[in-house]
Amino acid sequence: MALTLRTLRHDELATYQHVFNQAFLSDDREDLMERWRDLFEPDRHHGVFEDGELLAGAGVQTREITVPHNGPRPVAAVTGVCVRPGHRRRGLLTRLMTAQLHGLHEEGREAIAALWASEAGIYGRFGYGQAADFIRMSLPAGSAFRPEVATGDVRIREAPAAEAMPLIKALHERIRPTRTGWLSRTDAMWAAYLADEEHDRGGLTAYRYVLHPHGYAVYRVKGDWQERGPRNELHVREIAAETDEAYAALYRYLLDLDMVGELKFFTASDDPVLHLLADQRLALRSRTDSLWVRVVDVDRALPLRRYLSDVDVVLDVRDAFCPWNAGRWRLTVKDGDASVRRVDDEPDVELDVQALGAAFLGGTRLATLARAQRVRELTPGALNALSHAFLGDREPHCPEVF
Repeated sequence: MALTLRTLRHDELATYQHVFNQAFLSDDREDLMERWRDLFEPDRHHGVFEDGELLAGAGVQTREITVPHNGPRPVAAVTGVCVRPGHRRRGLLTRLMTAQLHGLHEEGREAIAALWASEAGIYGRFGYGQAADFIRMSLPAGSAFRPEVATGDVRIREAPAAEAMPLIKALHERIRPTRTGWLSRTDAMWAAYLADEEHDRGGLTAYRYVLHPHGYAVYRVKGDWQERGPRNELHVREIAAETDEAYAALYRYLLDLDMVGELKFFTASDDPVLHLLADQRLALRSRTDSLWVRVVDVDRALPLRRYLSDVDVVLDVRDAFCPWNAGRWRLTVKDGDASVRRVDDEPDVELDVQALGAAFLGGTRLATLARAQRVRELTPGALNALSHAFLGDREPHCPEVF
């Protein structure tokens, strides 16, 4: 049967959601479809059809991401990628990724794309590089801070959602330009991120909202009453603050809540809470991939961010999936600002586009990728200079799956 590919229509949302749910072994839910409706950009979603039946789909959310040293910039937030069971390994995903990335290039919109991968082995072949990690952390309640840690004397309080959310949204807007990897959120995105219906809770309580004048936290509780007393788990959804003191104060509040045995949360790989503790070994940690980044257009993407040090190198970029990126580019950084132009000069560093995506947010060193044989130095000294220039001022972190 002939396959066709096109963008979706508004009235195809329910069909698309059904295919997505089938792909991820989930049930259809009417409330979830309504949630999707406010996020759905049909002209930015592609579907593969066979005789009118939708077999696979992938979409883009129009968002901003904070890049190193330069605040928020446009990103194509890739979402809803799905292939109906029984139709996999037929090239449907490749067709979707081709249409999506070639479309971004032809339209000249976002110069970078980003996604969370359901399986880490999928997206490298489409030029995505692992750009950020996150840490799953567990802390015993009551864990002591170092004696000199300042938490201030500001009153921290809990408030209902209706009162808390306007304050939280305003704080988030002030904080996100300084947090590499954070995304913009519309009201619909906030509603999806903090969805609180019974089936969203996974057996936990409704969200609690914690307010500090310079920060906030959102958490749920998993009940665990044992013979020796309560050992409830406190699951942090998000914690954010404008100041270090407010950050420490919010953690102190959560750690000191009565009837709690353990705090559980996922957080940035450089979360300073580890160094607030008097005993760092109390923090149990496991690390995994989070955000994957794809450079759509080398010449438009690299100047989006600023760089830690000056550099002038010729890159020989390999990119079979988006061939307009392949070839030699001179990257010149002066006082943090970059210019990129195509050249015929001899290259200093050879790398694939996946390595550029991995390094783009400053969390993956190009020097490390060279040791993994993804990058090759051709001019002595060029790699270390380039690797240093790409570093950020903090580890990238995306606190939400989209």
